[in-house]
Amino acid sequence: MCPTEPDSAEAAWQKLLRIRQSIDNIDAALIHLLAERFKFTQEVGGLKAEFGLPASDPEREHRQLARLRELAIESNLDPEFAEKWFNFVVTEVIRHHIQAGAEGQERGA
Repeated sequence: MCPTEPDSAEAAWQKLLRIRQSIDNIDAALIHLLAERFKFTQEVGGLKAEFGLPASDPEREHRQLARLRELAIESNLDPEFAEKWFNFVVTEVIRHHIQAGAEGQERGA
């Protein structure tokens, strides 16, 4: 059977749909995991605001980045991509921490 015959094309299309469904499921899981992660980082931000701690922790960020780059390598994921993702998330988390600190100051004023 030639790969361009209708049966082959239909089989390829069905396989593509199954793969895309798996990708969609993973995307949904990632969104749920990120939401859960941000719940915890908001809690951290609240504690930092309450006790006047700095919004960022460069030492922890450095350790986390090294750990995530290593995990990426072990998982055959580009460590540069993992670093970009981490930096994006940290930037957003710090923005939330700063916002929580400002809101805490307004409430305390």
